[in-house]
Amino acid sequence: MDILFDRYADAIRRLELDRVATSADIPEQFLLAREGRYSSHYIPFESVNLGARVVVVGISPGFVQWKNAMREAQRQMALGADRDTVLRAARQAGAFSGAIRPNFVALLDAIGVQRWLGIASCASLFGADAQLVHIGAILRHPVFVDGKNYSGTPAMPRQAFLREETLRWFAHEAAMLPDALYIPMGASVSEGLDWLARQGIVKAGRILHGLPHPSGANAERVAYFLGRKERSALSGKTNGAQLDAARQALLAQMEGLIAAR
Repeated sequence: MDILFDRYADAIRRLELDRVATSADIPEQFLLAREGRYSSHYIPFESVNLGARVVVVGISPGFVQWKNAMREAQRQMALGADRDTVLRAARQAGAFSGAIRPNFVALLDAIGVQRWLGIASCASLFGADAQLVHIGAILRHPVFVDGKNYSGTPAMPRQAFLREETLRWFAHEAAMLPDALYIPMGASVSEGLDWLARQGIVKAGRILHGLPHPSGANAERVAYFLGRKERSALSGKTNGAQLDAARQALLAQMEGLIAAR
């Protein structure tokens, strides 16, 4: 697969980001595909960490992430960085920053991912052990629906345009990382990874289903999963039994993977 960045480098250099206020303002030259309500747009996310043993899979980069990645690419290009450095920096820009990171680390450590990796804590995946993790999205390039960020509905396997986008880009990344653990960020991504497993693209036994999404909006589910909140104190919107079952399944899955190392 060729590196699209080579085709878009000049356009990225000339891009006036201050004039791009919404997804509708993204210049037409960055359009990759369009079908009905759906459109996908190039983002310089072609860097793949080939040493990764954990792949974190989001839904799709949103408009803000597109701007951040383009801004970082421009910055690196202005510094005279080579292509690999530009692509790596653009992909890392803003990945799991803010409150989401400590929640994510705590969830991975709680089920034993750090033991499988042979490190003290998954916190080092964002520092000294960054070579062990790849941050991806089941839709590599931003997808907009009626000009708005794709949010996971309909789920990827249920829509032909989304399936094609996944097979064209993410499947290529997954083929390069066949023995990694795949961590879906949300139910829609879980459904997508299961579909990819049925296609033989990822191994079903290496998908870690059931972790609560680590966003701040999901604080109660995260706290309960981590044992920081009693079941009796849960609000009606949180299903404690479902989280208990997910935790037990993940712990058993990780013990099996650790034993098989």
